[in-house]
Amino acid sequence: MSESAMVQAERRIHKVFVTRNTEYHVRRDVCVAVRDRRSGEWLRGHLALRQRVHGGLKFTRAGGILPNLGQPGVGESIFFHAGGRDLVTSPVLSVERPEKRVVSTYPATR
Repeated sequence: MSESAMVQAERRIHKVFVTRNTEYHVRRDVCVAVRDRRSGEWLRGHLALRQRVHGGLKFTRAGGILPNLGQPGVGESIFFHAGGRDLVTSPVLSVERPEKRVVSTYPATR
């Protein structure tokens, strides 16, 4: 299968970036829901809500920062630029696909 066919075959638009304390639920690069991992509660006032994922940041042991303008991967922190306030998460532990039933429980973000 060619690379372009694999890209076209990818129709899933939701991703979940799991960090130590939080899940960031993203639809087409925009954060649509944030959930506390301990309580399972949706965080309705989180700064990341309705913000676009601008990439990932990898912090090196030497104190440097390596930017990634694409989708953040495991070990990278998510970078959101939120209305003049930048938000950098703790490192991503995993990138997952939410179950359909979870997507249907996303709180309204109006």
